[in-house]
Amino acid sequence: MVAYKNGAPVRLSDVASAVDSAENMKQAAWMNTTPAVVLNIQRQPGSNIISVADRVKVLLKQLQTSLPASVKVKILTDRTETIRASVADVQFELMLTIGLVVMVIFLFLRNLRRRSFPALPCRCRWWAHSDDVSAGYSLNNLTLMALTISTGFVVDDAIVMIENIERYLEEGESPLQAALKGSSQIGFTIVSLTVSLIAVLIPLLFMGDIVGRLFREFAVTLAVTILVSAIARLTLTPMMCAKLLKRHDPDQQSGFYKATENFYNRVIEFYGRTLKFVLKHQTTTCW
Repeated sequence: MVAYKNGAPVRLSDVASAVDSAENMKQAAWMNTTPAVVLNIQRQPGSNIISVADRVKVLLKQLQTSLPASVKVKILTDRTETIRASVADVQFELMLTIGLVVMVIFLFLRNLRRRSFPALPCRCRWWAHSDDVSAGYSLNNLTLMALTISTGFVVDDAIVMIENIERYLEEGESPLQAALKGSSQIGFTIVSLTVSLIAVLIPLLFMGDIVGRLFREFAVTLAVTILVSAIARLTLTPMMCAKLLKRHDPDQQSGFYKATENFYNRVIEFYGRTLKFVLKHQTTTCW
C-alpha cells in the first residue's frame, strides 16, 4: 500500500520512524549504582501483609532458579520488617505482663498450686483469639494490645474466687463444698462485672470511618477474651479448687508463708484502725 499526498507518493520516513528499543527511554531504575528492574508488589485490601511478603519471598527464590546467572533477584525494601519488629515488641510486653501478674499472685497467695488457677485464664486468652472465635482477626498490634490489657481483667475475679473458696476451706468445709459455696457467692459478681466490662466496649463497635474499623478489631478481641475468661472462672476455677486445694494447718506452712502472713496481718490491722478512724469522723473525712 502506497500513501499519496496531493497526488505525490509519501515516503515512509516522512510518516514515522521505527526503532527497535524500549517504549520509553527516559524511565530507568537503579539499585544503588546498579541498573535494575524494580517490581513493586502491593497487597490487596483485607489480606495479611506479613503472609503476602512470606509467599513473595518463596516465589522469588523459585524465580531466581529460572533466570540467567548474571541476573540477581534481591529485595530492595520490605515494609514488613518494621511491622514484625512492632509485633515482636508487643508480644514481649505481653509475656512480661503475664510474668509480672503471676509473680504478684504468688506473693499474695504464697502457694504454687493456687497460683496456677488465676494464671489459667491468661492461657485461655490465646484460645479466645483463634480464628473461629475472634472472627478471623490476625495477630497484629491492636489484637495484641487487647490481649495485653486483658491480662489484668482475667485474673482479678479468679483471685477473689479462690480467696472465697479458701475461706470456707479454712473453716473446715471439704474442698467440694467449699468450692460450691464460694463459687455460688461470687458467681453473680463475676457475671455482673463481665457484662459491665463488655458494655464499655460497645461504643467502639459502632464507631465509623477508618478509626472505627481499626478499634472494632480491638474491641471484639478484648470482649471475647473477657467473656471466655469469665466462663473459665465460673466453671474451671471452682472445679480445680475442688480437686486440687487442700486445707493446711498454720504450723505446716513454709517460712515464707509465715513471714508474709505476719506482714499482711499488720497491714490489715492498720487498715482496720484507719477505717475505724474514718467512720468515727465522717463529718470531717467526707469533705
